[in-house]
Amino acid sequence: MNYAAIKYCDIANGPGVRTSLFVSGCRNHCKGCFQPETWDFAYGKPFDATIEKEIIDSLAPEYVTGLTLLGGDPFEPENQKVLAPFMERVREIYPDLSVWAYTGYLMDKDLCEGGKVFTENTSKLLSYIDVLVDGPFVLEEKNIMLKFRGSNNQRVIDVKKSLESGEVVEVDLK
Repeated sequence: MNYAAIKYCDIANGPGVRTSLFVSGCRNHCKGCFQPETWDFAYGKPFDATIEKEIIDSLAPEYVTGLTLLGGDPFEPENQKVLAPFMERVREIYPDLSVWAYTGYLMDKDLCEGGKVFTENTSKLLSYIDVLVDGPFVLEEKNIMLKFRGSNNQRVIDVKKSLESGEVVEVDLK
C-alpha cells in the first residue's frame, strides 16, 4: 500500500487533534474530488514499518485524541489488507484512541458480507473504527456547512453501535 500524505496535529478530519493518514488508491472517482491524485494506487510513498512506527509514535502525546484513515479510500481491498493489521497494533497500544475513517463505499451495502469491497479483512478493520463517514462525495450535494463531510448524502456512523444493532446508527453532531 502507498500513502499520499500524513497530517500530524490535524483538526479537520474528526474531533480534537488527530493524526490523519491519507492512503493511495480509490476506484470511486467522485466528480469534484478534492484530491484526485490519490485515486492512483501507486501515488505517494510506500507504507512501510518506518512510517507505521512514525504514526504510532505521533499518537502518544496527551493532546492527540485520535487517528483518521482517509484517502484515496482505506476500504479498497488492497488497502484493507495492510490497514487491518496496522490498526490492530494501534488498538493494542492505544485502546481508547478515537479512530475515524472515511470511505466512498456504504457500510450497509458495500462493506457488509457479499458487498462490493467486503474481504476477509473488512470486519476486522471496521471493529477498530469508532466513526465511519461513508458514501461517495456528490458534487451536486456539496455543502460546506456540514461537519466532517462534504456532501449531504454522506453519513457519519457510530460503527460500534451499528455493528451491535445490525443497523446503521448515525452520530448526532449537534
